[in-house]
Amino acid sequence: MQTHTYSASASFVSSPSGDPYKYQVGFGNRFASEAIPGTLPQGQNHPQKNKYGLYMEAMTGSPFITPRPQNLQAFLYRIRPSLDHKKFVRLPDNPDMESNFLPINPKVHISPTQLSFGPPPFPLSSDEVDFIAGLKTIGGNGEPTAREGLALHFYVANADMKNKAFCNSDGDILVAPQQGRLDVQTEFGRMMVRPGEFMVIQKGMKFRVSLPDGPSRGCDPGQLCSSMSLKLTDSDVQEIFGSHFELPDLGAIGGQGMANPRDFEVPLASFEIGETSWEVVYKIGGQLFSAGQDHTPFDVVAWQGNYVPYKYAMEKFIFVGSVSKDHIDPSVFTILTAKSKATGIPLVDVLTLSERWDVASDTFRPPYYHRNNAAEIVGLIYGEWVPPYVRGGISLQTVFCPHGPPPEVYKGASTMELKPERVFKDTLLIGFETPMLTITDYALNRGGTVTESEPLSFPPEFIARLEEINADLKAAGYDELKKKSG
Repeated sequence: MQTHTYSASASFVSSPSGDPYKYQVGFGNRFASEAIPGTLPQGQNHPQKNKYGLYMEAMTGSPFITPRPQNLQAFLYRIRPSLDHKKFVRLPDNPDMESNFLPINPKVHISPTQLSFGPPPFPLSSDEVDFIAGLKTIGGNGEPTAREGLALHFYVANADMKNKAFCNSDGDILVAPQQGRLDVQTEFGRMMVRPGEFMVIQKGMKFRVSLPDGPSRGCDPGQLCSSMSLKLTDSDVQEIFGSHFELPDLGAIGGQGMANPRDFEVPLASFEIGETSWEVVYKIGGQLFSAGQDHTPFDVVAWQGNYVPYKYAMEKFIFVGSVSKDHIDPSVFTILTAKSKATGIPLVDVLTLSERWDVASDTFRPPYYHRNNAAEIVGLIYGEWVPPYVRGGISLQTVFCPHGPPPEVYKGASTMELKPERVFKDTLLIGFETPMLTITDYALNRGGTVTESEPLSFPPEFIARLEEINADLKAAGYDELKKKSG
């Protein structure tokens, strides 16, 4: 198999150390990329004859009549059309993967308790588990045929996808690796995604995942890791069934800050010439299908459009916060948002927390006690944070169920000397906020890796200070308070 890559005719950004690829930059742009100069037609999208005998194939990410600012499409010029494949075959269900999160499904559950999920165990060294087989569903809401909802997965793998591609027709996939880089080949080109970055593969796009890093020592103690050449990686994966991700409006923040559009990276066109057997796995309505073909699916010589895969390095996020007192709502930590069908209510917000200054005076600096109109999911990518957060795991707080710091943290934060300090040093977390989340059987029955928060008891300082309170009431001309017995 021969691989051709050409990028001199396109605008690109140089890659950081450890990333062999170059990228175009921007969010929501209309991009154009060609691996062979002069391949893209000029002045039209589908001429009668394409250069070099290529086939034109369109991909739409929105209905045809969607207003122009939200209309998503791409035009691909490829050696063979995707229609060139064998019959579809229904594949067995992945018992650890779920797509229907409606409460009527007996395989999903609602928990008001704060839950923490440790990182899933890596597969045995004797088993080959690739991206598709490595998906383990934690929870979600809605379901894909209604085009409204999302799924939250873990991903653990020790094998490349080899001559296999994946096409998710249900929704966009956001993948944030926690251990090990991902070498991702898409129809639009290649991306290297490391811990600290995430990628988004929008629905309908074919891709495959290879694992360039190994050996790894990040094995779960309960598993065997005897092979020193074993490749391992794990990630948080979010799949949205409804809309697509957008940059949040900045409002009073102005024209810049938070996630800057130019920090999103889009691959450059590259293609393969291959006459070997391939398998393309499609996920449609939560079911898996396979279609074989006698050629590579990654044969796009040139493409143009605004419906593209992309990646983002969360360390580039520009934090906004209070420089006087009190907290600003966590919406200022939002990287991307996806709209739901209800006006003003997002399907999901994607947030990040990492190293920044905390300078607010006369302020309780940890997260205050709250009950929010959203379920909150937080995953620790790297660094150290307070229990129960562990690297590779996630923590869940259910919508409108109370949460906040334990008594000892409250006491310390209430009495500490307030001065400017650097918080979340060498630490990065990714978070998701969504209206509701049901939890899967897999998540609740994984053998000791799910932890419920312990009930907390807080001292009622108000009652202990009744003498002081009554003195103030008496001085103000009010009746004293009396503590009832029993």
